[in-house]
Amino acid sequence: MVGGGQGAFIGGVHRMAARLDGCFDLVAGAFSSDPARAHASAAEIGISADRSYADYTEMAKAEAARADGIDAVSIVTPNHLHGPIAGAFLAQNISVICDKPLTATLEQAQSLLAVAEASDAHFFLTHNYTGYPMIRQARQMLAEDALGEIRIIEANYLQDWLSAVPTKENKQAKWRLDPAQSGGGAIGDIGTHAHNLACFVSGLRPTALSATLRSYVAGRIVDDDARITLEFEGGARGYIWASQVAIGNENNLTLAIYGAKGSLRWAQETPNILWFTEFGQAPQMITRGGGAANASAADVTRIPAGHPEGYLEAFATLYSEAATVIRSKPKGATIGIQAGLDGVRFVDACLRSSQDGSAWIDLS
Repeated sequence: MVGGGQGAFIGGVHRMAARLDGCFDLVAGAFSSDPARAHASAAEIGISADRSYADYTEMAKAEAARADGIDAVSIVTPNHLHGPIAGAFLAQNISVICDKPLTATLEQAQSLLAVAEASDAHFFLTHNYTGYPMIRQARQMLAEDALGEIRIIEANYLQDWLSAVPTKENKQAKWRLDPAQSGGGAIGDIGTHAHNLACFVSGLRPTALSATLRSYVAGRIVDDDARITLEFEGGARGYIWASQVAIGNENNLTLAIYGAKGSLRWAQETPNILWFTEFGQAPQMITRGGGAANASAADVTRIPAGHPEGYLEAFATLYSEAATVIRSKPKGATIGIQAGLDGVRFVDACLRSSQDGSAWIDLS
C-alpha cells in the first residue's frame, strides 16, 4: 500500500476490504511521505521493518527485485499522486489497485493510460459503489431491457461536512480543498462517483454536458456544490447534483433511471434495497439476497437476506475481482481505466463549462 498511514481515512477501508474475502495479505508499504510517520504507521499495522519504505519509487524497485515481492499495490493517496505512483509500479510490472479518481488532471490520466497499456501488469480502479449487489442487479436489468428506452438518468451525491470552514487539523479536508491536489472540489470528490454510477448501471456514456459549479463558503477556491445536465448517447437526459454543503446529508448517494417501460431507484444509505416500478404497476422492492435477486447480485452476495451488506463489502468485491484477474494473469488487463479516464474528462468538462457560463461541452 502507498498512502493510508496515520490520520488517513480511506487506507483503513482498503485494508479491511482487501482482507475480507481472504484474497490479499498486506506485506509492504510506503504509508506516508514523511519517513518517520511512514515507519510508525507500518509498525502499527504489523508490517516488518525491512518492507516499510519511506518512498514509493524505492518500494516499487525493491519489491520488484524480491523473489517474494508484492503481487499488487493499493494506492490510497491524494488524487494528484495517483498517476506518478501507479506509473512507478506499472513500470516494474506490479499490478495496481487505485482509489478513485484516476488522476487529478486530464493530462495525468492520458499519460497513465499509455503507461498501463504498455505494462504487463494489471490496473484496477476502485469506484466502490459499483460493487454493491443491488447496483449489479440494476445493471443486469438495464442490460436485459427491463426499463425499455432510457429517458432520464438522475444521480445525486449530497454531504454536509464542508458546510463551514474545517479546522486546520482536518487532514481529509485540507487536500480536498486544494485544487492542485484534488483536481476539483465536490465535483471531483463525489460528483465523479455519481457520474460513474450513472454510466456503470445504464451502460450509456454522456455526449455533452452543461455545468454550474459554486463555492458557498467564503474564501474557498474549489467548488462545494455542482449542478450538471448531461446528454447521453441514445437521447437520454441526465442530471447530477453533487454537494458538500447540503446540511442534513451524510453520504446521500442516490440513483434513479427512468425508461419507457419502467424505472429503478437505489439509495446508498439503504443499499440492500432496489425499487423497480413497471408503468401502471405497484412498485416492487427487490432485496439483496431475496427471491427477486438476479445472478449478478447473487454473485457478489455473501450473507443471507435480511443481514445488511454495505460499504466495506462493496470495496471487498472489487478487491476479490482484482485478485481473480491477477491470478489468471491475462497480460495487461485494465479494469476500470477507461471509466476512470471518462471520469476525469467529466470533471475537466464540468470545470470548463462552469468557467464559460455553463456552456455546453462536447464529450463525444
